[in-house]
Amino acid sequence: MTIKFVKENQEIVAADGANLRFRALESGIDLYTFTGKMMNCGGYGQCGTCVVEILEGMENLSPRTDVESKKLRKKPESYRLACQTTVHGSVAVKTKP
Repeated sequence: MTIKFVKENQEIVAADGANLRFRALESGIDLYTFTGKMMNCGGYGQCGTCVVEILEGMENLSPRTDVESKKLRKKPESYRLACQTTVHGSVAVKTKP
């Protein structure tokens, strides 16, 4: 399966169950704004700075966690925390929405 990062015009291959944040960072995709670079929690869902928008393939992702529901309660359903999201099929992602 593939993860397409739309802004970066980059597609990467991911195994079933891969963590979206880990695969993005491993492939050189910058998920964070300036503040997020300085103060991110390292992937534990505490800071909310790795937010992405899912443009296609929402059905191919793990359900929102309780942590995500709290952090993203005022955001659209298409927004996810990359650190809390596992990929189970091809998706298209917009970073820093």
